[in-house]
Amino acid sequence: MTPSACRPPLADLVLPCLDEAEALPWVLGRVPAGWRAIVVDNGSTDGSADIARSLGATVVRETRRGFGAACHAGLLAARAELVCFCDCDASMDPGLLAPMAERVAAGEADLLLGRRRPQGRGAWPAHARAGNIALARMLRRRTGLRLHDLGPMRVARREALLGLDLNDRRSGYPLQMVVRAADAGWKVAETDVPYLPRSGKSKVTGTWRGTWHAVRDMRRVLAEPPGARTAPTEGISA
Repeated sequence: MTPSACRPPLADLVLPCLDEAEALPWVLGRVPAGWRAIVVDNGSTDGSADIARSLGATVVRETRRGFGAACHAGLLAARAELVCFCDCDASMDPGLLAPMAERVAAGEADLLLGRRRPQGRGAWPAHARAGNIALARMLRRRTGLRLHDLGPMRVARREALLGLDLNDRRSGYPLQMVVRAADAGWKVAETDVPYLPRSGKSKVTGTWRGTWHAVRDMRRVLAEPPGARTAPTEGISA
């Protein structure tokens, strides 16, 4: 039986959030039916948490600033067998995660990433794309994985993710997930997803400086030898 012939799996969707009031209605309106949206508020001052609650999301407050801190707080709050991650800025449609979750549930991949395909002008700034290409090449040298993107849209099993003992709490978190999954022998794959112009300015790749800090964090992750368990990186990277 093919995955599409099965009942779509349920999952928890982690949405790290920092001042995304404008994007939240669009994002939460596209969460697959029956899924629980976990909005992790990372210090918003624009009422994002209240908006998320009013739209039916579970809101988790993470006081430690950092993309990885928000993502991991969401993972710890998740209870479903499958956990999905997606940015909360309306750059990607959470509805696209449903078929991705089916593929993971069917055993096609242990970690499935959304490869971003920009749609429209300004969807992916040149400096951010260049940084992503460089990191993909470094990842290939480090792990052998032939990935094209290290995008934030992804699906995996909750217990397996917890077993990776992820401890980066800044911009290196998504990459650390991929590196440690590869070291653990996971099947890591990617699938194309449309990438739209985001709502508001990126907190990480909106500037050359932010991109540099993200690359610095990720270089640190790539320097970890297989099987390493380093001390946690805390706080914001900027």
